[in-house]
Amino acid sequence: MAGGLALLSSASASSSASGLESVRCRLQGTTRPPAFSQDGDFVIGGVFSIHNYMYTLEHSYTSMPEPLQCTGSLDSRELRFSRAMVFAVEEINNSSDLLPGVTLGYQVHDSCTSVPMAMNVAFQLANGLDPMFDTGEQCSGSATVTAIVGESGSTPTISMLRIIGPFGIPQVSHFSTCACLSDKKQYPTFFRTIPSDQFQAAALAHLIKHFGWTWIGAVRSDSDYGNNGMAAFLQAAQEEGICVEYSEAFSRTNPLSRVQRVADVIRSSTARVVVAFTSVVEMRILLEEMERLPSPPRQWIGSESWVTDRDMLRFGLCAGAIGFGIQRSVIPSFRDFLLDLSPQKVSNSPLLTEFWEGAFGCRLGIGTTTGVGVEEKVCDGSEDIQQLQTPFTDTSQLRVTNMVYKAVYAIAHAIHSIVCEERENSTVNCDKNLNVKPTKVLERLTRVNFSRNGYQVSFDANGDPVATYELVNWQRRESGNIDFVTVGLYDGSLPPDQRLHIEREITWVKNSTQVPVSVCSDSCPPGTRKAVQKGKPVCCYDCIQCAEGEISNNTDSSDCLICPEEYWPNAERDRCILKPVEFLSFHEVLGIILTVCSVGGACLAIATATVFYRHRTSAIVRANNSELSFLLLFSLTLCFLCSLTFIGRPSEWSCMLRHTAFGITFVLCISCVLGKTIVVLMAFRATLPGSNVMKWFGPPQQRLTVVSFTFVQALICTLWLVLSPPFPIKNLTTYKEKIILECDVGSAIGFWAVLGYIGLLALLCFVLAFLARKLPDNFNEAKFITFSMLIFCAVWITFIPAYVSSPGKFTVAVEIFAIITSSFGLFFLLFVPKCFIILFRPEKNTKKQLMEKTSNDTRY
Repeated sequence: MAGGLALLSSASASSSASGLESVRCRLQGTTRPPAFSQDGDFVIGGVFSIHNYMYTLEHSYTSMPEPLQCTGSLDSRELRFSRAMVFAVEEINNSSDLLPGVTLGYQVHDSCTSVPMAMNVAFQLANGLDPMFDTGEQCSGSATVTAIVGESGSTPTISMLRIIGPFGIPQVSHFSTCACLSDKKQYPTFFRTIPSDQFQAAALAHLIKHFGWTWIGAVRSDSDYGNNGMAAFLQAAQEEGICVEYSEAFSRTNPLSRVQRVADVIRSSTARVVVAFTSVVEMRILLEEMERLPSPPRQWIGSESWVTDRDMLRFGLCAGAIGFGIQRSVIPSFRDFLLDLSPQKVSNSPLLTEFWEGAFGCRLGIGTTTGVGVEEKVCDGSEDIQQLQTPFTDTSQLRVTNMVYKAVYAIAHAIHSIVCEERENSTVNCDKNLNVKPTKVLERLTRVNFSRNGYQVSFDANGDPVATYELVNWQRRESGNIDFVTVGLYDGSLPPDQRLHIEREITWVKNSTQVPVSVCSDSCPPGTRKAVQKGKPVCCYDCIQCAEGEISNNTDSSDCLICPEEYWPNAERDRCILKPVEFLSFHEVLGIILTVCSVGGACLAIATATVFYRHRTSAIVRANNSELSFLLLFSLTLCFLCSLTFIGRPSEWSCMLRHTAFGITFVLCISCVLGKTIVVLMAFRATLPGSNVMKWFGPPQQRLTVVSFTFVQALICTLWLVLSPPFPIKNLTTYKEKIILECDVGSAIGFWAVLGYIGLLALLCFVLAFLARKLPDNFNEAKFITFSMLIFCAVWITFIPAYVSSPGKFTVAVEIFAIITSSFGLFFLLFVPKCFIILFRPEKNTKKQLMEKTSNDTRY
């Protein structure tokens, strides 16, 4: 299996026992001892980023390079992760249920948070630590480990998978969250006990949307973890309608100027919320730079890599930060295991020695003198690790540590399913001499499903666990210290609207309880819509009031909705209300005035008829054809009253009645006037010698004339009502904001035929009256008929343009006004002068006056 990783030596020997040729092989490079190790029947490898940097030298290529070495500060948290693996292995070895009688071994390495070192460790875990080994084949053999736990970073993990993946060695990571690692085509041997960044990115976008932040900044590590995680987040944010003002990337290996530029971008931005998808190391570098100069308050949203790291709590500017972390857990007896250290135990491990000396500020063994001549303190055994307050000893926030713990148990369960079998008496028999190949462990890991300390462990088809997070808030205590407080939960297995659950009050930046606002533009209230500002993201917009006839009933509406046909927006344009229905009503001022005029005119006509009836034997009544006068007064009364049918809510019957009643009554009225005019003309002709005209135009002929003219109009109205009668409609076009109830004429031909016939009779009457205006008659009505017809025609000629141009209910008012005005014109000119003589000049209402007037007119 390690054939590609070793060189064949020049010597070979024969095996006396088997007769097969034995080949002695030598590994390339120099092996590096593990930080912690223990032999066992089956060995599990472990890789952790305990140091932050790798010591590098320029190679001269003239001599063998120096062995790779770690440098920089020691990460106490990562050290705790490595000890958690040791603890889990020892706990399994002491278990009577899991792998009884089988001893697990381990090799724990420090990758120095470095890709070259991680690759070197991968080679060592595959080939072993012996620089020389014998094999019966051409420098190939089985791997020295059955599976590997680690690495903490996604980029080193990917590098290791490129090496060990082709050989089928399974790798179970506790902290590599890059979504790219879920690709089984590229990484078929990868599993993890921590959720993928794909879930975390969706959770972060959900969280930001939940608090209404639409304008944010983003920073990330320039690594597989940061780049892939941020890419997934930006996609999820875009789907949630969140805009990103800036997205900056940097690495811990970048020059300081690069970090300063990122910090300046954060300081000068308008986004008050910053999402940081970075590793702990990069985040520490950035925050140190942010603290160097005064910075405006920012609400930090953190990824799980740093937001639950207790060592980061020293940065006060992040007080109020929130982010998703792995669920806090409890590992029984783990704290006792961590604290079970003494100077004697520590001195056997260079890594623990470095931790001990750094934590207590002393040196184990013989003291040395510093460069300034001060002798360093020697550890004298009085150091008490129980009193030590470091991330290594802090077990109150066991989150990622539990992921290490579960990873070891997952591998153990996979091995257990291979080497152990349960017998009939419920005892378990395990064969520790069985040759367990990593590929077999890989296959069994896909079927792992167990529960440990109340936590379920299983993997989906991509090697990922169920995504469950705690929402962690950095809250400042009364003592002034910042601590982690779990304020909510996120369960990716639930429906989208039920995944996020806030359980406690969140403390925000500047210790505020009010949710900070981070938007490019303030929300557009209902009644407006968003108009994106040119050249800016969609979250930067102006609020434009909805156009006429449109509404928006939600905040931040992208478009306005058109109200239904019979609805209109309210003043705020946030809801559609029924349009007010308008028609000429009896209750409004205009309707009341027209009603009074109409009824008043009818009353005057009736009163005049009463006066004429009481004085029916008088000369003036008898001389003016009393029968036609009474019929004319009756028709005028109907003309006044028919205008009332135009007032009120239009209905099917009122629409048909108003136009037909108007047409017939007016024709009756004009027919009477026409009859009176003809009588005057015939009466003058009858006074000529030898004329017998009045014999042909007596009362029967007069009645027949009136009936004939009226019948023609009645026939026109009947055809109109039968073929296409008027009907009520809702006029929605004249006014947009209200509905006009009116009568549609149905047939325009019928409507204008009715008016045309009235106009024809009026014109005929006017012509005849004009011809008879100077006839010698004491009570000659021709002059008055001429003026009345002149007024009548003038009114109805001006009616046509006024009717066509008047909007809404005023169309009806114009028609009523024309009816009343023309009726009053006829009434006043034809009857008021006679009434005046009857009532106030009775001396002129005699036959003698009639004869005198006739003689005078004849002489003239």
